[in-house]
Amino acid sequence: MAKRARGATPAITALDRAGVAYTLHPYEHSPGSGLSYGEEAAALLGVEPARIHKTLCAEVDGRLVVGVVPVSGQLDLKALAAAVGGKRAQMADPELAERATGYVRGGISPLGQRRRLPVVVDDGAWAWPTIFVSAGRRGLDVELAPTDLVEVSGGQRAAIARG
Repeated sequence: MAKRARGATPAITALDRAGVAYTLHPYEHSPGSGLSYGEEAAALLGVEPARIHKTLCAEVDGRLVVGVVPVSGQLDLKALAAAVGGKRAQMADPELAERATGYVRGGISPLGQRRRLPVVVDDGAWAWPTIFVSAGRRGLDVELAPTDLVEVSGGQRAAIARG
């Protein structure tokens, strides 16, 4: 398990407090790469894109919910809504997501959010012993077991990805 580093993000602090094993993976984020944040992380870290997961904020019946899906797929909004007992979902306004989570777009983590939002992790994450998610800033991912991600985030598991 990593030791708490100077300048640790709230996501890293949450993992340290929970005492779960994780590995940090920094990389040099390049704003002009032409890739999505997740695709860039997969390429620079040399990791299968299905193993890198993006954190997406959606509004389900007027409340913010976080979906965690592989960068190689898309968030199924209808499935996300059903997973949290809702009817309608749409992607959240990026500024609203940033204010609620305390992170910037491209660095939003499902862990250590300013306002703890409901988190749903796609079932496909369990195909891997560990997955990668944002550690709370662009250019820094954290590798951990999907079970630990659900435990520390207070989230749940459901089939919410397509493609």
